[in-house]
Amino acid sequence: MGGPVTELVFVRHGETEWHAENRYAGRTDVALTARGVEQAGALATWAAGAGPDLVLSSPLSRARRTAEPAAAAAGCPLVVEAGLVEVDFGAGDGLTRDEMADRFPDALAAFLAAPSSHPFPGGERGDVAVTRARRVLDGVVAQRPDARVLVVAHQTLLRLLLCDYLGLPLDHYRAVFPRLDPAARTVIVPAVDGPAALRALNVPAG
Repeated sequence: MGGPVTELVFVRHGETEWHAENRYAGRTDVALTARGVEQAGALATWAAGAGPDLVLSSPLSRARRTAEPAAAAAGCPLVVEAGLVEVDFGAGDGLTRDEMADRFPDALAAFLAAPSSHPFPGGERGDVAVTRARRVLDGVVAQRPDARVLVVAHQTLLRLLLCDYLGLPLDHYRAVFPRLDPAARTVIVPAVDGPAALRALNVPAG
């Protein structure tokens, strides 16, 4: 018979002002749109019924403003963790794919072929991002072996983490998980030895 397990609920922040233009938002602190605020409200409605024990958030405002209503609705602590910040896109931050193709076409092609191993110029490798985020999450799992933990972060970081937890190559994150929708929930249960269990994928907020 198994012991207690921690459930991690991964959530991408709500829609931002760069969403419509499909710009890569890394470390730039882009604000939520009105729709993004509504999505945060829908997540809070879920949290009020689901009762997470803890909410973790990236320090960027788009994540914090998505996480804060959920923590308040659940009546649980909100902890902001620097290790959950989005992947640094370097020279690609704030650009569209077409703009990248004009400025650094070879680097863009390398990224599209192997996005974890070949980040944009000046950007962060996927394995480096996973290491810093896993340091946070592994500590929480060790301390709270029977908790439901809501993790509000960013699309690229969360897709990399999903590959890592499920034992998939990090360079496949774009192919295996093409998209995580704003404020949608993806649920995993980490294992002590071996890949995690994936319980839900990209469940809409509302």
